[in-house]
Amino acid sequence: MSGLALAIRAVAQIFIWIIIANAILSFVLPPYHALRVALDKIVEPFLNPIRQIIPAAGMIDFSPLVLILAIEFLARILTALIH
Repeated sequence: MSGLALAIRAVAQIFIWIIIANAILSFVLPPYHALRVALDKIVEPFLNPIRQIIPAAGMIDFSPLVLILAIEFLARILTALIH
C-alpha cells in the first residue's frame, strides 16, 4: 500500500475515533466540559448537515453512525483510486 493510501486510512481512523469519543463523552461529561467543547468543535460541523437530513429517532441520534460510515466509504474509495 502506498504512503498516501496509508495516510488516508490513518486520518480516517483517527477521525472515526474522535467521533466515537465525542459520542461516548456526551453521556458522561457535562456539555461545558473543556474536552467536550474541543471535540464538539471538531465533530459538530460534520454532524450538523447530517442531522438536517436525518433527524434523531426519539432520544437516539444516528448522525455519528452515518458520519462514520461516510468516512469509511470515502476512505475506501480514495484508497482504491490510488491503487
